[in-house]
Amino acid sequence: MFKKFMKKNDTQNHIEALDLRNIPEHIAIIMDGNGRWAKQRKMPRIKGHYQGMQTIKTITRAASDLGVKYLTLYAFSTENWSRPDE
Repeated sequence: MFKKFMKKNDTQNHIEALDLRNIPEHIAIIMDGNGRWAKQRKMPRIKGHYQGMQTIKTITRAASDLGVKYLTLYAFSTENWSRPDE
């Protein structure tokens, strides 16, 4: 659903197209793949995390605009502690 909101100029059009009676009260997002995204583009891992942060800002604004009451973001799991630095 939120992929649609990535085009900044189209955000309002997408919101207007939604049935606001069917917006969930709570949305949970598992953030995953920022490092892989950067690696595929031959960028430093931190660039992937920065881009992920920008995406979360967009999602947060969209969720607020839509009236979502609760937005849960899972950004780190205990498995991350055992990952190599790069």
